[in-house]
Amino acid sequence: MLDYTKADWTERASGLRLRNKAFIGGKFVDAASGEVFQSINPATDGLLANVASCDMEDVDRAVHAARTVFEVGSWSRAAPAERKAVLLKLAELIRENLEEFALLDSLDMGKLVMDAATIDAPGSAHFFQWYAEAIDKIYDEVAPNSPGDLAIIARVPLGVIGAVTPWNFPLDMATWKAAAALAAGNSVVLKPAEQSPLSALRLAELASEAGLPDGVFNVVPGYGHTAGRALGLHMDVDCVAFTGSTAIGKKFMEYSGQSNLKQIWPETGGKSPNLVFADCENFDDAADMAALGIFFNQGEVCSANSRLYVERSVKDEFVEKLIERAQAMQPGNPLDPGSKMGAIVDRKQTEGVMRFVEAGKQTANLVTGGAQVQVDGKGCFVQPTIFDDVSHDDPLARDEIFGPVLSVIPFDTEVEAVSMANDSIYGLAASVWTANLSRALRVSDRLMAGTVSVNTVDALSAQTPFGGMKQSGFGRDLSLHSFDKYTALKTTWIKYSLS
Repeated sequence: MLDYTKADWTERASGLRLRNKAFIGGKFVDAASGEVFQSINPATDGLLANVASCDMEDVDRAVHAARTVFEVGSWSRAAPAERKAVLLKLAELIRENLEEFALLDSLDMGKLVMDAATIDAPGSAHFFQWYAEAIDKIYDEVAPNSPGDLAIIARVPLGVIGAVTPWNFPLDMATWKAAAALAAGNSVVLKPAEQSPLSALRLAELASEAGLPDGVFNVVPGYGHTAGRALGLHMDVDCVAFTGSTAIGKKFMEYSGQSNLKQIWPETGGKSPNLVFADCENFDDAADMAALGIFFNQGEVCSANSRLYVERSVKDEFVEKLIERAQAMQPGNPLDPGSKMGAIVDRKQTEGVMRFVEAGKQTANLVTGGAQVQVDGKGCFVQPTIFDDVSHDDPLARDEIFGPVLSVIPFDTEVEAVSMANDSIYGLAASVWTANLSRALRVSDRLMAGTVSVNTVDALSAQTPFGGMKQSGFGRDLSLHSFDKYTALKTTWIKYSLS
């Protein structure tokens, strides 16, 4: 794949088989209503597939299938070694189908096929393998107690997990939720974003092939106000893990209160600050990563470093470096390995990004980009865009744009930089660039963010939790800590005779 040309990827895309039905109880099925919605390629405006549009009845069928198999215990009470073997097999099947998954996500939501092939799909396989390997390494506890009393504390699966995932990393986000939930012994009902359901449906098929019992992993494509709402309100769903906007995350909290008080684990919006101090050791590296931090995946990243705070004495020099890098990252055909940015997911999102850009032209200094463009006369593309000397109170610096738009804000002191960085409703991620270890530790400690990356951006791994503070939500994906979302602590207290 690494040496494929645009023609190679295009040819393979033309022969791709697209799964377009819901996956419930181990089978592909139409929506009960027969309704469908269109999956559109944002790079070409072409129709990919008519996908089953699930609603309350379909969600109910999926939840029933998930609950039934959970109670039977063929997965929930399977030996750890059995669950481990199945998820390891699924990881291997993902690796065997990397090209297909890369094409599905590229065609469905516009991301660069090479990013999907080298980052997203291999990462998903890695996360399934990582959680599979963790299954038989999580121990229960015995509480210290008086003689004659034995208190065992066990982690037990919750039951039926609803997973609602966004469109920006379709396969990755499905994996982040499903891998840990399945490893813990739960059944899962996944509602992928309506803009990007195709890779989730293929994942479900491979999960069945790997040996997951029917009903353990279900996929109900559909709209948020139908299928998503039905999951949130369902009385037999024990937990919903959600990644998406802050506004919708709040709705799921309401759904919980209106139904069965199910656990809600939201990972929501972000407006991540990137602080570059004058004592940064390598400004070229910092500029490379600052550009990557906002233009990767077309800026459609919840933790994108969209607020750049630069010490005033080096700001102009640093912005010139950024302009050079932005101008070298113009959007192109997502199936072309030479392209540096892909398409925005759909016209609605493109229009939303451009509204911010047009408003910003009136309030800040546009130094590069700022235009909506087409590739080969088609598609939803936005140039990498940088605004300089942005007011900290400007919507450019306050609101989540979710596109390739960077706001540059100067600062004079460390205290000022930290204060502005923390002055946000969001707290998902942050970055700091400095060669001073004391400053790195001091600033990192004071920044209100779930992850602070020092001399890099957006650092993550399977070993570390990912999630936010404030209105970025309180859910955590990745690491062993994500088991906290999908398990309950159960105490069994035994009285026994000492004689």
